[in-house]
This record gives sequence, C-alpha cells and structure tokens, in this order.
Amino acid sequence: MTAGPRLTSSIPVLRVADYPRARAFWSGKLGFRVVEEGGDPPRFGIFALDAAEVFLNGWDGPDPTPGAGWRAYFYTDDVEGLAAALVAKGVSLDNGPETMSYGLREIEVIDSEGNRLCFGQVLDAAPPAS
Repeated sequence: MTAGPRLTSSIPVLRVADYPRARAFWSGKLGFRVVEEGGDPPRFGIFALDAAEVFLNGWDGPDPTPGAGWRAYFYTDDVEGLAAALVAKGVSLDNGPETMSYGLREIEVIDSEGNRLCFGQVLDAAPPAS
C-alpha cells in the first residue's frame, strides 16, 4: 500500500421510514445526542455518543431488507455495562452478550426502524499471569 491519505473512522448511514420515531429511539433509548438535523421538519440527523457517530436518513425511506445483517457496528470498552444500561432503558437485546470466536464479546439490538445494530468489545487475548 502506498503512503497517502488514511481512513480514520467510519460513520454508518441508516435509512429510516419514520425519522421522528428513529430520533426518539437513538436519542432517548440509546443515549446518542443530536449533533445536527436537516429538513423542515427534520428528516436527516447526525447523532453522536462518545466517539461514535451515525447518520439517520429519512429522505430515502426504509431499507428494503430491515433486520437482515448488521447495519452498523460500534466498538465499546464495556459490553456488559452497555447491555445493562440499554435494558434498563427498555431496549430489548436481540442477541447476546455472547463471546465470539473472533475475539469480541457482542450484543445485538434492533432499532425502531428494523436496523440491526451490533456493539462489540475486544477481548484481551493475553494469557492470565501465573
């Protein structure tokens, strides 16, 4: 690979059928803050939580295959704590917490628009001290 510009992060763009409902889920249930919105009334938004961002796009309508595969993946440093916090807010976990063969512990959530979201924590691969 040649030297040059590097990608440093990614931002998922999720299509939503009902922007106000999606906004309420992402801000109220998942705890993301609204950074910016577009449209009058708003139909697009940029949401952030810690170092993660997501764009919710209500202009293009729903995804034609909601729930099929991940629509976004977020890394966390405490998947168990995140799972507990989400459940306390009334969010149902669709899967997990589960330790995966590829070295992450994950949970999955389906958002208000049918988007499957995965939150994963990298597990320490170092052997315990003897």
